[in-house]
Amino acid sequence: MRKLGWLLVLCVLLAGCAQEAPTAQATPEAATAVASPTPLEAASATLAPPTVTPPPPTASPATATAEPPTVAPPTATPEPPAGPPPEPQTIAFTASDGQELVGVYYPGAADPSPIVVLMHWARGDAHDWDAIAPWLQNRGLAPSPAEGAPPWLDSAWFPPMPEGRSYAVFTFTFRGCEGSCAQFDPEGWLLDAQAAMRTARALEGVDSERMVAVGASIGGDGAADGCLLHNDEFAATCLGALSLSPGSYLGRAYAEVIQEHGEAAPMPLIRCAYADGDAPAARDCRAAQGERYAAIEYAGDEHGMMLVQPDADPPVLPLLLDFLEASFSGG
Repeated sequence: MRKLGWLLVLCVLLAGCAQEAPTAQATPEAATAVASPTPLEAASATLAPPTVTPPPPTASPATATAEPPTVAPPTATPEPPAGPPPEPQTIAFTASDGQELVGVYYPGAADPSPIVVLMHWARGDAHDWDAIAPWLQNRGLAPSPAEGAPPWLDSAWFPPMPEGRSYAVFTFTFRGCEGSCAQFDPEGWLLDAQAAMRTARALEGVDSERMVAVGASIGGDGAADGCLLHNDEFAATCLGALSLSPGSYLGRAYAEVIQEHGEAAPMPLIRCAYADGDAPAARDCRAAQGERYAAIEYAGDEHGMMLVQPDADPPVLPLLLDFLEASFSGG
C-alpha cells in the first residue's frame, strides 16, 4: 500500500513537469533566422575592400599618328638686280650755260647702287681718279699704273674694299682742264660741278636718293658747292661731301657754303681734310662749322691729291671708305 502511494506521487510530479516544459516547435521566424557572425568574421567583413564590378569593355579609339609640324623654309633675301656691265662708259653732258663736258661712269654691282661723284684738282683732270674709281666700284677693274705714277694712280697700296661693297662712280673734267687747268674759271667750274651732280643722278643703275660728292682742291670746293646746289634743286639726296684742301676756289667762301648746309634739314655729312701748312685750306677748313661737319688736319703742306699717299696720317683712302659708309648709312 505504501509503495502504491509513492508511485502515485511520482506520476503526479512527472505530469506537472511535462506541462511546464512544452516541446519546442519550429516557427516561421525561426526558419528564416540567419546565424549572427562571429567577431572575427565581422572584422574581416569591415576591412575587406568593396567588390567593384568593371564596366563592360569598350572599343579603344584608334590612336592618331601625330604628324610633325610643317616648317616653312627660311625666306632668302632676294639679291638686288645686277647693275650694268662693269666696263666704264663715256658720258657726254652739258652745263646749264651750254658748255659741253665729258665724264666717265663706272657702274656699281647692284641696280640701283649709291653713287660717288669724284671731282679733280686744278693740276689734273678726270684721269686723276683712274685707279680710285674702279677701286670704289669693286668689280675687278684695276688699271696697271705707269712707271713713276703718283700714289693716287698706284692701287698696289690701296686698302682692300670690304667684301660685297660696290659703289657707282662718276668722274668728269672741268672745262678748260684737259691735262690740267689752263686758267681759273670759278663761275664756269661751279656750273660744271652742278651739271655733274645732275647728270650722275640720272645714270642707269644709280640710286638717285643716295649720292655723295668727293673732290680735291677746286674739286673740294666743287664737292661742297655741288652737293648744296644739288639739294636746293632735288631735295636732300646728296648725303655727304668730302673735300681735300678746299680754298674757296669757285667764288663762294667754303665756310659760308658749310653754313648753308647746316641750315638745311637734314644736313649732309661733311668732312674737310687739310695740311696745316696749306694756308688757304687750313683757313677754310678751320673756319667752317656745323653739326655734322668735322675737319681733319695733317702735318706738312701737301695740297689736294698730294694728301692721297700711303704714309699720310691718317691715311686718306680708309678715311674715304669710312666717310662713304657713314654717309650712306645715315651715320
